[in-house]
Amino acid sequence: MRRAGLYSNSPRSRVNARPVVASSVPSPEIPVEKPRLKWRDLYTRFERPTILAALIGLAAYVFIGVHPAAPVQAHVEPQAAPAAPAAVAYAKAQRAVVRVRAIGDGLEHDEYIQRSVGTGVVIVADGTVLTNHHVVAGASRVRVLFAEGLESEATIVSARPENDLAVLKVQTLPDDLVAATMGSARDLVPGDPVFAIGFPFGIGPSVSAGVVSGLRREYRPPEGQALSELIQFDAAINPGSSGGPLLNAAGEVVGIVTAMLDPGGRGAFAGIGFAVTIDTASKAAGSPPF
Repeated sequence: MRRAGLYSNSPRSRVNARPVVASSVPSPEIPVEKPRLKWRDLYTRFERPTILAALIGLAAYVFIGVHPAAPVQAHVEPQAAPAAPAAVAYAKAQRAVVRVRAIGDGLEHDEYIQRSVGTGVVIVADGTVLTNHHVVAGASRVRVLFAEGLESEATIVSARPENDLAVLKVQTLPDDLVAATMGSARDLVPGDPVFAIGFPFGIGPSVSAGVVSGLRREYRPPEGQALSELIQFDAAINPGSSGGPLLNAAGEVVGIVTAMLDPGGRGAFAGIGFAVTIDTASKAAGSPPF
């Protein structure tokens, strides 16, 4: 018995049968979906980077905790300490303070021998100087020494012995002469700070500090008439300080130093000084405020 072949010998089989021809066009690839990673696969993939990042963060935290960063401080310029009140007052008036030398009648040919030494203060920049009357009384010549070192002849233009005041006019002036700033004694009260500038024993200019001890005081010097309406103060003064300015805290002239109490007669300061008010002195110099 004969086995059937691939194709039947029947007419229908021969008609419908077609030869199989290999195609030269490749068939399109069908994408194959990759299997999704399970959470364990994700953990395995990122396990090492995650642990490494955690260790780095921990190390940084520990380092910052042990070595904290220094705070950033803004640069601040150092400030100078404020000047003492006496220094402020002195700086404002010292260029207007002068030394006054009075030369006696029998010594007019020897300018280095002086009868007395005192202090004065420039009240007008044209060379008008205010001092005590007892500093220049009886002198045939008066010489004034300025802060810049210039010394010049001066003349007495007015005097008021009842207030122990005299006004001088200097002949030769420094180029940059300045006058002191005038204040008023009307606003003073006991306890206010005051400062005296002068040439005690010819040394100076020297500054001393104190307070107003009293107002409207009276004082009778050993020689001369009694003085009234004086400022009492305790800033140190000595012979040679007479005629110098008494300053307030603003560096303004509120008085002219005129006397000191010397109960022992030793010519040394006993803690009580007197000054003529600048309000009274303005009348001696002319019309206020000079």
